[in-house]
Amino acid sequence: IGNIFDIYCSIIHVKQGVVCILVFLQWATLRIERGAKEKNHLLYKPYSNAIIAKEPTSLEEEIKEIRRSGSNKDLDSATEFELSDIFYFARRGVESIMDDEVTKRFTAEELKSWNLLTRSNYNFHYISLRLTVLWGLGLLIRYGFLLPLRVTLAFTGVGLLVFLTSVVGLLPNGRMKNFLSEKVHLMCYRICVRALTAIITYHDSENKPKNGGICVANHTSPIDVIILASDGCYAMVGQIHGGLMGVIQRSMVKACPHIWFERSEVKDRHLVAKRLSDHVEDKSKLPILIFPEGTCINNTSVMMFKKGSFEIGATVYPVAIKYDPRFGDAFWNSSKFGMVNYLLRMMSSWAIVCSVWYLPPMSREEGEDAVQFANRVKAAIARQGGLVDLLWDGGLKRAKVKDTFKEEQQKLYSKMLVDLYQHMATVGAALETCS
Repeated sequence: IGNIFDIYCSIIHVKQGVVCILVFLQWATLRIERGAKEKNHLLYKPYSNAIIAKEPTSLEEEIKEIRRSGSNKDLDSATEFELSDIFYFARRGVESIMDDEVTKRFTAEELKSWNLLTRSNYNFHYISLRLTVLWGLGLLIRYGFLLPLRVTLAFTGVGLLVFLTSVVGLLPNGRMKNFLSEKVHLMCYRICVRALTAIITYHDSENKPKNGGICVANHTSPIDVIILASDGCYAMVGQIHGGLMGVIQRSMVKACPHIWFERSEVKDRHLVAKRLSDHVEDKSKLPILIFPEGTCINNTSVMMFKKGSFEIGATVYPVAIKYDPRFGDAFWNSSKFGMVNYLLRMMSSWAIVCSVWYLPPMSREEGEDAVQFANRVKAAIARQGGLVDLLWDGGLKRAKVKDTFKEEQQKLYSKMLVDLYQHMATVGAALETCS
């Protein structure tokens, strides 16, 4: 079976094809930009991913600047609320509306160059007959040749995974069962990777997760699982599903000790922590694969890591995943596309190109709590993957901002007034002593 899929890869010359596609897309973009300039068409959205220049100043410094520009009063005597202070909060509110650094992480990143996929940019207009013919040719190749082949491979990979894991699950526990389970999982996941024409570059393989540890990675798409599992075996963690996904889960757990939870158990943090802790204490079991963000982010940033997997005390193996959106955007916008629709979009893209970095293992330091440990691991992943490190919770995709965030700004403002008042009192006492 492996030889068959190697032949498939050699037929389409995947890596050479990616280079040819890249050159072709660069030419198409230059042609489009030249045509748009000649016809005075708006090529890109003016505020698609705009960044407002913000000086790294504190609340106190900005309010002092506003007071200085709008009043001749002595700034040091301004220890009470002034009407001009409202302008600071109003400006910050407008900036958040125009350049919200959170919600734009839940939509696909708009490309600066067109990849001949209409889904990636809706602002390109008809430029020339030659370019339209090339786009149509690409459409024919992607939907007429690549898509049927990829769908066939996907069904083959999933079917073999269900069948072979069920067969391996009949064997008694032991080395032979573990060996066959590992080979079956790797083979099936690699077939599924071929179904996406995924070109993956793995870096620093000496840091790959080991048994008894926890592998944590940034989360962009459901295919993150097969991207990592095609290079090593992991114990998966997740909620039990019905339908086809439930069939796959039940067959997988027969061959390998994956950790599945009932819907009622997911919210029981103590039960989840105990199941994870019991797993990592057995050094013969596979490392656990967890995505601590809890939701898919568009691969431009890393958002807050949930602390649960960092409270266990096991060795953490960070992994950074970075996709190249020029060939196909791997981000799953679950609020807009269902799973089947999303997978069809992936299989009708040119390719899925990504890099995976295995970072050195990290352990919780003395005096460090779970939140600080999670933030340290997150910062390392963001730095290696070239991603923006954000403190916001990914749960804001579906939930409103908590009142605690609003109260934090109120506390900062009140603290500024109190500090100014205490400073004035100290200065006044000193002057009185001198006199």
